[in-house]
Amino acid sequence: MNLDIFKNETLNIKADIAILVARVVCGYAFILHGWGKIQDPLHWMGPDSSVPAIFQFLAALSEFGGGIAWVIGLLTRLASFGIVCTMIVAAYFHSVILGDSFINLTGGRSYELAGVFFTISLVFLTVGAGRFSLDQKIFGSKS
Repeated sequence: MNLDIFKNETLNIKADIAILVARVVCGYAFILHGWGKIQDPLHWMGPDSSVPAIFQFLAALSEFGGGIAWVIGLLTRLASFGIVCTMIVAAYFHSVILGDSFINLTGGRSYELAGVFFTISLVFLTVGAGRFSLDQKIFGSKS
């Protein structure tokens, strides 16, 4: 079985420190976002939701479990893939279904946060967790 997908790109130390800070801060944010969802992972959207339970579960797992994975840097690309998918759905839901703007200057609903987290998760999906991660310890770097 080829586990190269979990190997990190070779970056300079400053980039690895930046990746570490972004992983920890954004991972913690996702743990908090996913905490309420993981408490009732099949029904967190409420009893009247038209979203199937399996998709609610995947979103809860992606946010809460993905946040933990980002913080410790374990299976970062897999976690990032789940978060990318979740943020695509979140951005679509807010922009198309609810008709929210990208940024709401009055503090109301928008899809800005989903867009930002999509972008960050795309970076982690592409470059990996960096040298300060369990992925590095376990799988090493691409040469």
